[in-house]
Amino acid sequence: MAEYLSHYSVMLKECLEALESGSKSSGSFIFADLTFGAGGHTFALSDQISGSIVYSTDQDPDALKNGNEEISRRGKTDSIHLLPMNFEAFPNWCVENKMEGKFAGILMDLGVSSHQFDKMERGFSFRADAPLDMRMNYGDNKIPTAADLLNTMREEEIADLIFKYGEERLSRRIASKIVELRQTEKITSTLQIEDICFHAYPAKDRHRGIHPATRTFQALRIAVNAELTVLESTLPKLLPFLAEGGVLAVISFHSLEDRIVKHTFKEIVEEKIFPATILTKKPLTATDEELSQNSRSRSAKLRLIQRDSFQPGRVDGTKKKKRYSVQ
Repeated sequence: MAEYLSHYSVMLKECLEALESGSKSSGSFIFADLTFGAGGHTFALSDQISGSIVYSTDQDPDALKNGNEEISRRGKTDSIHLLPMNFEAFPNWCVENKMEGKFAGILMDLGVSSHQFDKMERGFSFRADAPLDMRMNYGDNKIPTAADLLNTMREEEIADLIFKYGEERLSRRIASKIVELRQTEKITSTLQIEDICFHAYPAKDRHRGIHPATRTFQALRIAVNAELTVLESTLPKLLPFLAEGGVLAVISFHSLEDRIVKHTFKEIVEEKIFPATILTKKPLTATDEELSQNSRSRSAKLRLIQRDSFQPGRVDGTKKKKRYSVQ
């Protein structure tokens, strides 16, 4: 898996403007990109802001291999540091390295990379027959694959998983068919699940809107990688590592993620957890120009929160402080 496929950096202009604003407000030139992927946001940030230092994280072995090679090729070994970890471990790394109050900006891009979707053997897509894996870190054999889950969980648990993480209304029917199939053959491939999902839908609905397997595959991916649990546990811990004036930017791609980001930001401010100002009353979305270049940006939502020097307890930042906006 040496070749790393190209990846479009979602809402790049908006992210760079937000993080550069954080640098100007804080006087810091230290940044973090918590999903390195193909490095688009990281390299653009490093190139645009002279003197910047970027700490990026990723757990995907392909991204790490490609990233380290590309950092070296571009002569960026002193200015970009790629950390091999799930971003859940980043707050502990910051504590260990005394990074409290240091970052001008922290970016979280919660999307699955194009490489992960387009490398069929990773099992994230149902466009081709492949092992039903879906692990972001496929090098960690302690993490159960999607196939492992579907071969061992009870029918009710599978249905609940698909409904909770995929918001799939036919979750019980799909779970029933999965359990029925595994009584005669082991669940191993993407197309086994694609076929079940497709035929679980009434014939009149199979070719309307998104593919019938889309929500189930999303649910399995989220469950395998504990994506929402990791997001919920990590997000509230990041504010102390921003310098005063620093900005935390989060790009989400579906309602479950966006809801967590929205409510976490709101709780931080309203519950007086940390002095901060929400800069986006409503999330920013991709421009028409970007959508014409990358249809996958359609579901992206960018929310911003800024650390300020208010004493904990001030909750009027969203009213009295000018909100960040993209012209």
